[in-house]
Amino acid sequence: MYIMGDSTVDCGENTLFFPYLLRNLSLHPCEGSPSSILPHLLAKKIGLPYPIPFYSQNGSSEVLERGINLGSTGATILSNPTTPLLQSLNQQLRQVFEIFQLLQLELSQETANEFIRSSTLFYISFGKDDYINLFQRKSTNGPGSDAEKLSRILVDQMTNAIEYLYDSNVRKFVFMGILPLGCAPRFLHATNGSVADEVVCAADINNFVLEYNAYLEQRIVRLGMKLSDAQLIFCDFYRPMMEIINNPSTYGIKNVKNACCGEGTDSGLRGCMSMNLACADPSTHVWWDQFNPGLAVSSLIADSAWSGELLPDICRPTTVQNLVSSV
Repeated sequence: MYIMGDSTVDCGENTLFFPYLLRNLSLHPCEGSPSSILPHLLAKKIGLPYPIPFYSQNGSSEVLERGINLGSTGATILSNPTTPLLQSLNQQLRQVFEIFQLLQLELSQETANEFIRSSTLFYISFGKDDYINLFQRKSTNGPGSDAEKLSRILVDQMTNAIEYLYDSNVRKFVFMGILPLGCAPRFLHATNGSVADEVVCAADINNFVLEYNAYLEQRIVRLGMKLSDAQLIFCDFYRPMMEIINNPSTYGIKNVKNACCGEGTDSGLRGCMSMNLACADPSTHVWWDQFNPGLAVSSLIADSAWSGELLPDICRPTTVQNLVSSV
């Protein structure tokens, strides 16, 4: 299993100078450990050890063949000129190709290509931090037309990445959509969307996220027809989270509004800078910090993405379990 992505797949272990670059977000974006995030939960279901961070591997074929997590907190699809130390999709692609070249050198080109083609699964989760950056910059006036243009640009870049990976013999892909950022504690605070103990999501932000998700899924479907021997599935992070937010008691959730760990209104103004800020029972909260769901929600989504039960049709056109077991 090879993982590419942003803060949905990395807890800061794979982000150089993480405490300094992201000090205004969260020093603890995961609920205690990486085992609380979705790709870790899916790797466990597949029966694989969680891929080690790219910057922790030693370049040996034995390590590379076990899978690598190239994801990096703060990573964006587009390069970030204001913070060049944060990774982009293209930087992670270059790291993938470095790994493939090392495998070809150590295993022979034919053996490495067959391994990549038949034995690897790429889990790709990008876009969240692109939109967080945009919405935070535009918080006073709303994201406006910039977000409309951004969705097309981002999906075009994702499409190019799929084709590059396919040309490098990758055949199995899992793509994650973006979660409902308009319901995240940070944007509820910024938009004054909180009412009593209920939550009123920022509809404009969620609409832009929905546009991106829909466009990405459309392109994945088209690529699936074009790349006939590739298997691509899109997993909808948005819809199951909205189901949980709208019907929390059904899923054992009590708090859909406040972050478990953070500071300020709804604990969403500033991220989880210390584990001492965490609530007594994270399992009762949808949100761990200002932008990230907790283990309880991630576990529900992982179970549904894997088997299609509980919250059906999250992953389309098939489940992660079926993708993994297919020849």
